[in-house]
Formats: sequence, C-alpha cells, structure tokens
Amino acid sequence: MSLEPFHLAVPVHDLQAARAFYGGKLGCAEGRSSPHWVDFDFFGHQLVAHLEATRQGRDTALRNPVDGHDVPVPHFGVVLTWEHWQRLAERLTAEGQAFEIAPGIRFQGQVGEQATMFFYDPSGNALEFKAFRDLTQLFAK
Repeated sequence: MSLEPFHLAVPVHDLQAARAFYGGKLGCAEGRSSPHWVDFDFFGHQLVAHLEATRQGRDTALRNPVDGHDVPVPHFGVVLTWEHWQRLAERLTAEGQAFEIAPGIRFQGQVGEQATMFFYDPSGNALEFKAFRDLTQLFAK
C-alpha cells in the first residue's frame, strides 16, 4: 500500500515548546517556519504548529472507552512499524514522559491487535502512536 503524506495543522501556545517537543523529544525535523507557525516532518507527514497566543491548554475531559481505557478525543498520531513503536515507547518511558495511556497492547489476541500509547504535547494536543504486528489488520473488521 502506498500512502500519500497527510497535512495537519494544530494550535499551540508556545512555538519554542513545540520545537522542543516535536523536534527534540520526538525527533521530527523542522521545515519552513515564520514567527507564527512551524512545519515538522511528522514521520513522513506534514504537521504544522500554529501559534495561538491565548491558548492555555485543552480541556481533556472528552473521552471514549476503548478496550478498557478512556481514549482522549480528539487525538492524532501515526502508525509505526512494531519495532519503531517499541523503540519510541522505551525511549519515552526512560525519559520520564507522562502518558495519558501508558504503552501497551490493545485488543490482545483479537482482530486488530495493536500496540498503543497516548500522551499530550505542551499545548494539550493528544497524540496516539500505534503499531500492528500485522499491518494488513489496520482496517480489519
């Protein structure tokens, strides 16, 4: 399956904090920027952090139950290879990253079994990183 990169723009309250989080912590290369926005190479996709000066963080009360966890909504993220996800989870855990939902396996032994973790960026945007042992199950029913 060949995928085209997606483009996503998210609001942030501090561009330097966004640079430290996306560029530093997650290792996303920085692209073009202005005093009001920054492009990041988000695992092959274009993520743009747009400055929203009045932003003080999101209300994280919106949730949906999924396999025994309360998943924050809205959220965004990327599907990684199993090995890439494991390395990222291990590194973030070792660095003391605060997780909303700690790295673990969801739907274990079922169709769509996946590794997943949730955490927030400094502006309160929820992110999910996931991986499938069998990527053909990405859209399996």
